[in-house]
Amino acid sequence: MTPEEILQTDRRHIWHPYSKMESDMPVYPVSSASGVIIKLATGEELIDGMSSWWCAIHGYNHPSMNRALAKQARSMAHIMFGGLTHDPAARLAKKLVELTPDPMQCVFFTDSGSVSVEVAMKMGLQYWNARGVPEKQRFLAMENGYHGDTLGAMSVCDPINGMHSLFQEILPKHYFAGGPTRRFTEPAGPKDTDEIRQLLDKHHHQIAGLIIEPIVQGAGGMRFYSPGILTQIRQLCDEYKVLLILDEIATGFGRTGKFFACEHAGIAPDIMCLGKALTGGYLSLAATLCTRHIATTIDNGHPGVFMHGPTFMANPLACALGVASIDLLQASDWQKRVRQIESGLKSGLQPCSRLANVTDVRVLGAIGVVELTHPVDMATITREFISDGVWVRPFGKLVYLMPPFVIEDNDLDRLTASVYRVVKETC
Repeated sequence: MTPEEILQTDRRHIWHPYSKMESDMPVYPVSSASGVIIKLATGEELIDGMSSWWCAIHGYNHPSMNRALAKQARSMAHIMFGGLTHDPAARLAKKLVELTPDPMQCVFFTDSGSVSVEVAMKMGLQYWNARGVPEKQRFLAMENGYHGDTLGAMSVCDPINGMHSLFQEILPKHYFAGGPTRRFTEPAGPKDTDEIRQLLDKHHHQIAGLIIEPIVQGAGGMRFYSPGILTQIRQLCDEYKVLLILDEIATGFGRTGKFFACEHAGIAPDIMCLGKALTGGYLSLAATLCTRHIATTIDNGHPGVFMHGPTFMANPLACALGVASIDLLQASDWQKRVRQIESGLKSGLQPCSRLANVTDVRVLGAIGVVELTHPVDMATITREFISDGVWVRPFGKLVYLMPPFVIEDNDLDRLTASVYRVVKETC
């Protein structure tokens, strides 16, 4: 199709995320992508500042990833996971168990991050039911949190300021504490988790688990909070006999400067959700990991099996790409590269803090955020970024960057310079 034919078909038949079916918002047809460059069908080349919603950590069209995909496709693209297994799943599970905190021993593969959260919640409910405590049917979550768009995941997203308030009447009712407010560089005090303690003290007999994004609250506001708060939450979950579920979907695989964000606090969860960068942005795959104790307890309870089974569970192509992506990370000095990106984001975005329409500038690892006083005009701001030769996709009041780890310094400088110009002149 020509670019015009693509756009015509798109406008007539395709529904984009968080959009009207018949939207007047512009979309831009892509012809190819390589490294950190997205090439539009109309010829423009854009430096990617989004890592395709945070997953393409190695950039696009990476030779090692391409070889892994082609090799696996020659032997087996997919096979059902009921009663069968295969080498890519075994290798990926082994790597995930080795890389995650020691208590994580059992891996359940899923299709996407949202489904990973659904599985984590079902694990929590089945665990307590098997323990003879079926009244534990609720979860404790954080305001400003985001965990996905499926029904169960929506139910533990921010109920007021989140994007899912329309569905409140159909969603299960859970408990919510105020989101962490202590900044990443600040030490946490006991008062920072007072509300969590109060809710647990009053409702722990109903609460199966506490779910939280470690260190970074992502789509709910791109907030970075003190590792000490996460340490206290782990202690409170132990004290009140509540499972700790960590949603590492956005933060896993090096994005915050640690392989997993919970390492900043030196703690381990009972259940961990992984996704996004798991396959380096090539195919959708997620995983829910748990302790051996949780798995054994579920095995020994009624009905004696875990009640979930996606059709494309442990897809061989996706698992092979997961192995290849982790191998690429481990073979590189990714920690040094993330530190360099962090330094470039700090120096490049800091001038934005002097602008009258900016309330905060914050950087952690390969994440840079400029928070504005008012929501952006998406159509206008996107056109401005494209005119600078960059791809940046803000939301709400947030203009943020999450570039691929392979980005060169000069391309990062172009990204941050464009953010400064656009925020200054357009927002």
